[in-house]
Amino acid sequence: MRFRGLDLNLLGAFDVLIQERSVSSAARKLNLSQPAMSAALARLREFFGDDILIVHGKRMFPTSFAERLAPQVRQILGEVDEMLANRGQFDPATTHRTFRLIASDYIVAAVIVPLIERLSIESPGIMLELAAPTERGPDEIAAGVADLMISPDYYIMGEHPSELLFEESHVVVGWQGNPLLDAPLTLQTFLGAGHVGVRIGAQRQQSFADRAMSVMGHSRRIEVETHSFLTIPLLLEGTQRLALMQARLAERLSRQYPLQAQPLPFDFPVMREMMQYHTTRQNDLGLTWLKSLLKRQSEVA
Repeated sequence: MRFRGLDLNLLGAFDVLIQERSVSSAARKLNLSQPAMSAALARLREFFGDDILIVHGKRMFPTSFAERLAPQVRQILGEVDEMLANRGQFDPATTHRTFRLIASDYIVAAVIVPLIERLSIESPGIMLELAAPTERGPDEIAAGVADLMISPDYYIMGEHPSELLFEESHVVVGWQGNPLLDAPLTLQTFLGAGHVGVRIGAQRQQSFADRAMSVMGHSRRIEVETHSFLTIPLLLEGTQRLALMQARLAERLSRQYPLQAQPLPFDFPVMREMMQYHTTRQNDLGLTWLKSLLKRQSEVA
């Protein structure tokens, strides 16, 4: 379909090209051949009278014109996506829809896993596509690539709506055979022990717990760092190491592993887990249903 001479299919190609900054990567994402993607870029260049992407070294970079155009294209595609998602009435029992969620393994284990059995029975046509949090998460929400990002509030962007999913407290965890947990921990014992820490994403960002500890001025002796909250029990077993863990996750993992939890020996801030989505998805009936489902599950988790 053409509008004022522009093949509207090229808008989707433009959006992916700007995100990937690579013809071959954009082709793979759109399930096209590389020659077809190159042809789409050539047609975009001809229509707009701009290079769109220019090669520098071994990489491609958007032109200033393309960078100015990109937010407008994403807005248009987001509004079209919302229109298609809201055609007719949303019926979770009969719909066939994929929701892409950005969520840590902690959120998956504590909130999403308990939903899976229910969804398979009540909403068999719905698919949840789960992606681990990375530094690109906010950009994927802004680009409309992801439907929902669940994250602590300090990762949330101001330009798109968000709402509270739940508040979470933290506990100290260790192996059930750890003698340090035979009595209530003191701050001195806690800080003197070896610890397991968590770093998230390719840039190894601090988890909420480690970030809070740094702000409070407490320095732990980290002996092991992991990328996954779910590996913490394995790294604690048979040792005297300790770790900070979300209370919901500690309760759930203690059913599977020899894990013991204690309250922290000092005041610790509450973590606010938020749900963020693109502005154009505010009236998305399917996303509204999913958010309410996640909220109800978080209340019983």
